[in-house]
Amino acid sequence: MACCTPLNVGAETCIRAATAPYTGEMNEPVHSATKRGAAVAKRKTGVPAARTPTRTNDPARTMAGILEVATAEFANKGLSGARIDEIAAATRTSKRMIYYYFGSKEGLYLAVLEDSYRRMRSIEADLQLSDLSPEAALRRLVEFTFDHHFGNQDYIRLVMSENMQRGEYLAQSKIIQELNVTAIEAIRQLYDRGVAQELFRAGLDAIDIHASISALTFFNVSNQHTFGLIFKHDPAAEAARALRRSNIVEMIVRFVKR
Repeated sequence: MACCTPLNVGAETCIRAATAPYTGEMNEPVHSATKRGAAVAKRKTGVPAARTPTRTNDPARTMAGILEVATAEFANKGLSGARIDEIAAATRTSKRMIYYYFGSKEGLYLAVLEDSYRRMRSIEADLQLSDLSPEAALRRLVEFTFDHHFGNQDYIRLVMSENMQRGEYLAQSKIIQELNVTAIEAIRQLYDRGVAQELFRAGLDAIDIHASISALTFFNVSNQHTFGLIFKHDPAAEAARALRRSNIVEMIVRFVKR
């Protein structure tokens, strides 16, 4: 049986899963044991046993559930500390099924990275920045990035984990690289509009603007515990978070404006 490898997970994995043959043995812990138990109970008593809710044979839904649980597992424990057994137990699947869909533990990790970046860029694309004035578009982008990072802290931990791996697995993904090209292009377009309208100063680089936004919004999650303990300050408190959000937006806008 062909399995996906760490080099072709993500969109290609979804396509293969939707078309690949699926057998009952792959899901033995979830389906077969329950069916056998019900049959035995019926033979002994003559009354059908109460049916235990089971997951339907839906590869796309199964993969989505695995990715959701695996995201938290990898974010909390890193690649080396995460356990496929725990992911299988939490999703009521099996190790064999996970390996069938994702090829390996590393393949699942890469799929989680791709899914996390894809979801962020998908929401970012819906901001409709081109419909706004350059400054309003920049403000919306910074606000979105701040809110996304605070509301999706597993994403930040995954990025931190991948940096501990020195980008080894991200480098294998063409999907992530392509997604980030569109993110930089969105910044370049709003910046060029601002320069043309003599609102933004010339000579800035879109990647540098992106790096500045990322650095200021990333820190609030990645360093919140150490920073809070050292300075006796809770950056997650509502008032502190709102003030920090506003300050970051102003810093970026003032950096770019003439």
